[in-house]
Amino acid sequence: MRVWSRTLNGRLSRKSSSFSENMAEEDNQSLHNENNENNRVRTLRDHMNPTRTSAPSCIIFLPDASHFNFKPSIIQLLPIFHGLELENPYLHLREFEKVCNTYYNLNCSMNTIRLKLFPFSLKDKAKTWLQNLRSGFICAWDEMQQQFLKKFFSSHRTNSFKRQITTFT
Repeated sequence: MRVWSRTLNGRLSRKSSSFSENMAEEDNQSLHNENNENNRVRTLRDHMNPTRTSAPSCIIFLPDASHFNFKPSIIQLLPIFHGLELENPYLHLREFEKVCNTYYNLNCSMNTIRLKLFPFSLKDKAKTWLQNLRSGFICAWDEMQQQFLKKFFSSHRTNSFKRQITTFT
């Protein structure tokens, strides 16, 4: 007959009537405890709770980026882009570059300043798009602009503008 009981560390263990099974189980537990002395025993509840993992950034920064320190007040000056159909991504990039051009830092390039500040100008759908890009995908501001416009100013919008121009009377 099998009997279940809790050990001192809260794990369920099976107790049986045969002596050899008890000895084998005790040997297994002692071996397990020797290997994981410093590890805390995780319960089933601990395994059910998700752990926080973060994906690496899609932006690769140049070595001069470590010297870049900006004031939090500059984030409030940045234009916000949500990724909605009615928003103009070209206008957002123009306004974003105007704000970045007012900020000057001797220690790093304008490319680095723009790449560091750009994620702060995105919200909602646009922020999700940036977070879902492949890690290490963007190395320069020109690449970021190209990918941003490819996503948020699609070819059907370009074609509709061309159509409006050609049918102008």
